[in-house]
Amino acid sequence: MKIFSKMYDKTMQWSRHRLAVYWLCFVSFIEAVFFPIPPDVMLIPMAMNKPKQAMKYALYTALASMLGGLLGYAIGYYAYDFVQHYIIQFGYQAKMEQVIAWFDQWGILVLFVAGFSPIPYKVFTIAGGLLHMALLPFAVTAFVSRAARFILVAKLSAWGGPKIEAKLRRSIEVIGWGVVVLAVIAYLILR
Repeated sequence: MKIFSKMYDKTMQWSRHRLAVYWLCFVSFIEAVFFPIPPDVMLIPMAMNKPKQAMKYALYTALASMLGGLLGYAIGYYAYDFVQHYIIQFGYQAKMEQVIAWFDQWGILVLFVAGFSPIPYKVFTIAGGLLHMALLPFAVTAFVSRAARFILVAKLSAWGGPKIEAKLRRSIEVIGWGVVVLAVIAYLILR
């Protein structure tokens, strides 16, 4: 079954589209609020296709993510009671409590970890608003942490460039199914 190569080909096709930058920014924005797919899915192929544009793509991604983070912050600040049901329904309540505990212990510095954490970024943005953190430091820290992550991702992708794209294409089924197997094993162990 060649599921992953079809997805890979479609993603590469999207990354070459004339509106790809807009899609990248849109995905970055909504991922910081509610969307489950990280913007790396668009950023990586775009940086591989056009290595000279990688830094620009990373900065667009970080800026859009920070703006989405501000919307997440506003939701936490003004509408947490409304979205709490959805947070519980989608299984984010334990993560939300963990992030709130981290914010209580380390303050705004937690946002530096948020860019690299397995906990979805939207949990950090909503929790920041819920805790009524100072907006300007929150926005600046969110931008810096997200920019660091996206610059790293873009640089690594650009470094591989189009040469890696062809090699990755040949191995994508093995990589994809390997990740699925590891996810199932991790689930069974942690369950």
